[in-house]
Amino acid sequence: EAESGREEKPPRPRGFGAAVERSRDLVRRIKDEAGIPGILVGVSVDGKEVWSEGLGYADVENRVVCKPETVMRIASISKCLTMMAVAKLWEEGKLDLDAPVQKYVPEFPEKVYEGEKVTITTRQLVSHLSGIRHYEKDITKVKEEKEKTNRALKLAKSHQDKEQKAKEGKGLENTDSVKQKKEHDSETKSRNSKPGRNKEFEQEEYYLKEKFESVIESLKIFKNDPLFFKPGSQFLYSTYGFTLLSAVVERASGQKFTDYMLKMFRDLDMLSTVLDDNEAMIYNRARCYIYNKKGRLVNAPYVDNSYKWAGGGFLSSVGDLLKFGNALLYSYQAGQFKNKNGKLLPGYLKPSTVAMMWTPVPKTEVSWDRDGKYAMAWAVVEKNQQCGCCRQQRHYASHTGGAVGASSVLLILPEELDPEVVGAWPVAPPRGVIVTIICNMQSVSLNSTALKIAREFDKEKRAQCVD
Repeated sequence: EAESGREEKPPRPRGFGAAVERSRDLVRRIKDEAGIPGILVGVSVDGKEVWSEGLGYADVENRVVCKPETVMRIASISKCLTMMAVAKLWEEGKLDLDAPVQKYVPEFPEKVYEGEKVTITTRQLVSHLSGIRHYEKDITKVKEEKEKTNRALKLAKSHQDKEQKAKEGKGLENTDSVKQKKEHDSETKSRNSKPGRNKEFEQEEYYLKEKFESVIESLKIFKNDPLFFKPGSQFLYSTYGFTLLSAVVERASGQKFTDYMLKMFRDLDMLSTVLDDNEAMIYNRARCYIYNKKGRLVNAPYVDNSYKWAGGGFLSSVGDLLKFGNALLYSYQAGQFKNKNGKLLPGYLKPSTVAMMWTPVPKTEVSWDRDGKYAMAWAVVEKNQQCGCCRQQRHYASHTGGAVGASSVLLILPEELDPEVVGAWPVAPPRGVIVTIICNMQSVSLNSTALKIAREFDKEKRAQCVD
């Protein structure tokens, strides 16, 4: 064992050196194509951070370069952090996922849809099935956008199916590379579209400057608005649903939402993860940028994110997000490993809880990954291979984020555990690759880039195991 322990360490820098080089090249290209001032990337393999780097500038005016410790807006990855709190309270018996939200937040009015009294539950909030609106108030516009997106997805799928059949006729051609090229093309197109053209960023409420003293107070923005559909019947991504969720967490925990979250971050050793508070002195905080109508780089407009802490209001570093991902991955896998001599500590959550969080929910969809379904504050892609010698779809969970002057992604690619290997000590969880990317520019699609990087490191890891 000591011998194998000595052999295991040296290959790491050599083995992952190639993956780092290829991934760095990919990130540089993305940075150049989209004109991103600064970008951060972090990768963890089997619980160990193997690469973290900052490229470009955290502050263009003062020529402050990005470094691994740089702190940026993580936008909707905040939803995953909030879900961790929800899951913990549920495990402790303090929060009923299926009770009406008014049990915890009587300030939120009971709702009626088409003359019928309806119930909104916490379970519906975390999967965006509540019917609560997002930033767009006009239901007609939302329906039009949805129909347009669905038509585009159907068109893309039929085109993909035709190409797949054509490739099958040519023998063992690598259809995975075809898909990756498509992902790259569509991602490049998305990155190169200027922020002003993104419909979501045209909504006035994205740029709120009002400071809300409590999560209960911030409910006033949307609590009296009609539901867009009957809860549970459809999917509509809603950050406001998570504002209501923060009020549920506050009441279920008996603590102020922000206090409860900051305590959880301390427990998870995420000491750089804080509220996106404009007044606070936050060391290593990056500035945020957009391109104006003339295509010039400018500082992003001032916003106050106190109305959406839970759905998009936290700042973090890549190191902290890797710790968060590993805490989840450890929790997910801990039950599969033999606990010899009680050496294996329990996960922050139970394995069954994370499995529930990562189980796709019917009627959901994911805008950033057409292979995925939404689960509980995570997008999940399930293991799948339809034909021999064709593309293998690995199981992974991810979430992206878009905020004023920022874009982000966190992706967890668990190792497919072999029961025989799992039984052998000292192999221990977490096993898998975690990738996170954050940048200080809005409207940058990063999900497929994170997946490519995860595959690079996974491939290097497998090569090391063979050696």
